[in-house]
Amino acid sequence: MRKSEDVKACNNLPNFIVQACDRYADKVAFHCGPSQLTYKEVEEKSRALACWFQHYTALQPGDRIAIQLPNILDFPIAAFAAMRAGLVVVNTNPLYTPREMLHQFSDSGAKAIVIFAPFADNLAAIIDNTDIDVVVYAGFAGDEPSLHCEKQLVQTGLPQALLTGQDEVLRPIVSPPDAICMLQYTGGTTGRAKGASLTHRSVLANVHQFEERLEGTVMRGEELFVCPLPLYHIYAFAVNLLLFFSQGNGNILIPNPRDLDGFVSLIKPHKFTGMAGINTLFVGLCQHDGFKALDFSNLKVTFSGGTALIDNARLAWKEVTGGDITEGYGMSETSPVISLNIPGKEHYGTVGVPLVGTIVEIWDVNDKSVPQGEVGQIVVKGEQVMKGYWNNAEETNQVITSDGYFKTGDMGKILSDGCVQIVDRLKDMILVSGFNVYPSEVEHVLSCHNDVLEVAVVGVPDDTTGEAVVAYITARETVSLNDIALHCRKNLTPYKIPKDIRIVKELPKSAVGKILRRELRAES
Repeated sequence: MRKSEDVKACNNLPNFIVQACDRYADKVAFHCGPSQLTYKEVEEKSRALACWFQHYTALQPGDRIAIQLPNILDFPIAAFAAMRAGLVVVNTNPLYTPREMLHQFSDSGAKAIVIFAPFADNLAAIIDNTDIDVVVYAGFAGDEPSLHCEKQLVQTGLPQALLTGQDEVLRPIVSPPDAICMLQYTGGTTGRAKGASLTHRSVLANVHQFEERLEGTVMRGEELFVCPLPLYHIYAFAVNLLLFFSQGNGNILIPNPRDLDGFVSLIKPHKFTGMAGINTLFVGLCQHDGFKALDFSNLKVTFSGGTALIDNARLAWKEVTGGDITEGYGMSETSPVISLNIPGKEHYGTVGVPLVGTIVEIWDVNDKSVPQGEVGQIVVKGEQVMKGYWNNAEETNQVITSDGYFKTGDMGKILSDGCVQIVDRLKDMILVSGFNVYPSEVEHVLSCHNDVLEVAVVGVPDDTTGEAVVAYITARETVSLNDIALHCRKNLTPYKIPKDIRIVKELPKSAVGKILRRELRAES
């Protein structure tokens, strides 16, 4: 494990990246199917693309560049090149619709994009309504793509940009620690997505904080991590792309984790030692015969976050792999990790203790601390907290206090051992006849029924109680609604019992597999 002083010595991400490339030049940094990239190749290719940005476009330091790629080898090249050229990365889901792309590109003021070529048609539909005039295509075979639009574009394929830029000299860029390096857009659960402005300081602080928590578990230069979470997601970006990369540890990139057959085929040749995922992925893999047949003798750590870890997923993972799942907690606005269980000393049902240098408090509706063990809103203070929402002072002032506390919007409590327990999203809480019902509690009870595969609980308007609890489930063919109702009555006080239980073929999910309660509320 690299000492924390080495991390702190790098006060911006370009230096951080180049230091790792120099230190581990001959090691493999990224695997993707039969292809791979060494650290030396990452340095050379990212430098070539950064030179192309500097010498063949009008882009200037501080300009925003969207990176809209799945987990392919081009992603680290594009992201690192952008940072080395002093550009601000705007991570973008490659599955976004034109409407979603237009909002993110317009809000960020992106002037350039590195896009997955098979999805470039969506860009064509909206590019004239954005500031984007530089387009780099990645992930294509055959002829180089080209967009036809009204504006004049600088557009090229990534291979050509690398070829053109490789003989140029990279102009040094001074990136102050408090300069913005990324705009990480939130999921927009409260409306349109907002860009969390993350600085070099906040991201590197969180890398250091996370690294310290893994001391003695994750060893420098010895690990190989499976990376199914998309690199455009803040967790995989900060932890896989930055932290594990900086330690000389390899990553196996999974372009499409929903294709479980493909997933298994990509990791089968490797002796992987770690992985991160979420409930739906853990459960799906543990039901896959090919996955169950793999050799897990080298697996030492598995991380979970994004949504509360359910017992079904944890127990299935333990049965299949022999390993435990270490749950943590974070947000786009906190670069991202706030707390994490200590690997091997997990307190299940919690997200562990706050990372070093992180203050977590529980506040009531009047922004006053509540006694230990009582439920309130989780607030966070630390170097990893964002600078604010991009061009949105009003929203920023609503969530960041004058003394630097960030209001997460999550309800939780702190237990006697210092572990943080998430109760639910503040806005997801259901008010039944004046009583608070936390969807996650009801979901946990339902998920313990053998015939329930997945579950989501929402509140709907009710003339009698104000709101009523409704549960959506996917279930085995043997399911009996009467049995499930009886199970609820045995395990829940009356006001928490779902008024309606609806069996569906599938639950709506985000690109990373998170169940979208808001879509179910809209249906209801």
